[in-house]
Amino acid sequence: MTTTAAALFDVDGTLLDTTYFHALAWWEALRQYDRTVPAARAHRAVGMGADQLLDHLLGDDRDRGDDEAITAAHDAIYATYWPVITPLPGAADLLRACAATGRRIVLASSASERELAVLRRVLDADDVIAAATTADDVAATKPAPDLVRAALDLAGAAPEDTVFVGDTVWDVVAAGRAGVRCVAVESGGFSAQELLGAGAAEVHRDTAELLAELDRSLLVHRPGA
Repeated sequence: MTTTAAALFDVDGTLLDTTYFHALAWWEALRQYDRTVPAARAHRAVGMGADQLLDHLLGDDRDRGDDEAITAAHDAIYATYWPVITPLPGAADLLRACAATGRRIVLASSASERELAVLRRVLDADDVIAAATTADDVAATKPAPDLVRAALDLAGAAPEDTVFVGDTVWDVVAAGRAGVRCVAVESGGFSAQELLGAGAAEVHRDTAELLAELDRSLLVHRPGA
């Protein structure tokens, strides 16, 4: 029986150079509501959705009365960076090369539909993107596995026939919880040691290096083949 092979790609920090824009936006949004969090801690939480990130930074026993306003402030501040967002090296070419191997390409994003539309225009690879998730597709964001499972559903693929590509330990953990092997890149600011320690099957500097080494990657060879 023929099975579908899929490649699921995180977007922020993996395909597009947005990680530090998010970190600054969260730092400033928290500051506006009198939550003092070092920028380095904000950076290390990027990759989680707002629901998980605020618990991680502020504690889950906090007063949640400002959560919605803080998240809205982050979104507004982050949107000011949209005009200067750029793809990471080789990102679109990597998607096309993976598609050429027969893998179904799905973007695994928890961005809003409006934000994802902006990111897809910048990426400029819609010719090979079969589907994409948005914030509306998940109840809990990474490191919960919901987003990866939603992307799997859109791909119509089984976990054993799928590879997830991400840039944070939260990506790696979420993929592992969904039973999907993860190829990681260091472009989000996490080290190879951290990514491997979280369970990544392989780590590359960025999408350009992954593209250059694609023939030796899990993205070419189906898991278990």
